[in-house]
Amino acid sequence: MSAPLSIDVQHVSRQFVTKKGQTFWALRDVSLQVHEGELFGLLGPNGAGKTTLIKILSTLLLPTSGQVRVAGFDVVREADRVRRVINMVSGGEHSGYGILTVRESLWLFSQFHGLPSKVALARIDELLEVVGLAEHAHTRVNKLSTGMRQKMNFVRGFLNDPRVLFLDEPTLGLDVETSRILRSYVKRWVKEKPGRTILLTTHYMAEADELCDRLAIIEGGRILACDTPNNLKRTMQDEVVLRMEVYPSLTEPQRLAQLPGVLRLVPDRGQNGHQVLTWGLKDDGVIGTVIQALQQDGVRILRLEKADPTLEDVFMRMVGRRLTDGNGQSNHSA
Repeated sequence: MSAPLSIDVQHVSRQFVTKKGQTFWALRDVSLQVHEGELFGLLGPNGAGKTTLIKILSTLLLPTSGQVRVAGFDVVREADRVRRVINMVSGGEHSGYGILTVRESLWLFSQFHGLPSKVALARIDELLEVVGLAEHAHTRVNKLSTGMRQKMNFVRGFLNDPRVLFLDEPTLGLDVETSRILRSYVKRWVKEKPGRTILLTTHYMAEADELCDRLAIIEGGRILACDTPNNLKRTMQDEVVLRMEVYPSLTEPQRLAQLPGVLRLVPDRGQNGHQVLTWGLKDDGVIGTVIQALQQDGVRILRLEKADPTLEDVFMRMVGRRLTDGNGQSNHSA
């Protein structure tokens, strides 16, 4: 028997109107269900609709149509009850009051949730140790670096021990080691807190693969797929994934993408004349055709490898382009 639903989204759409009076749909007929105790991921590029959906789930935005329930409560009719059992962390958000210390700011946030001071301060001290901010507990918030502020923001999200926690790009802008520590704590928190649920939005492939029990791929405001990371990668078993670094960059990638047996060619933006190409091929026999075509174009192959399919390959197969960060560069290490 499956666990009760913690998040239930039914046919939700959200329309916005620009200053020029133009309308666009950030979400189109989105439906998904997340069970209690699940760490669920929402994977997509900037502008895909991830943040719009998480704002609706956290009662910060009303849906244009559809119905949403969080922890059994309707986000429109029972918004106050939803807010009592959730919390949210957004990457890049600057929370806290500059003249207060880290510990004072977090205590203030704990009072918004009605936590007894003794419980709140003990939880604050524990979480500051987890994220490596304990020695800065008495530092004013306006003296913190961007990374330290993000760590404090992360702590704030766990203060009220929420039933449902929304993590919207929680490791955005953090160094690799800090991101690893936060991911480790997230996994431990869900495991040690029966019935607690996390919805994680991210465009970091490795983060989604490592953390999520299931995930949905979203693009253009629509859910393209929803399954476990392993099951999504198994959908790629009918093709060969080939990665290569070439020099110089391709001038006509569309022509090479039309070669017989080529299912997909996704080049990166290239740097200093070097470019990484990801090919989806029908079978191994097409590799020779690809190499020959590149040689005829005067393109040197600097590195070539057959690769096991990744979530990024799944995304490229569905969308036809890479999942990129806000600067347009592919992320592989976050």
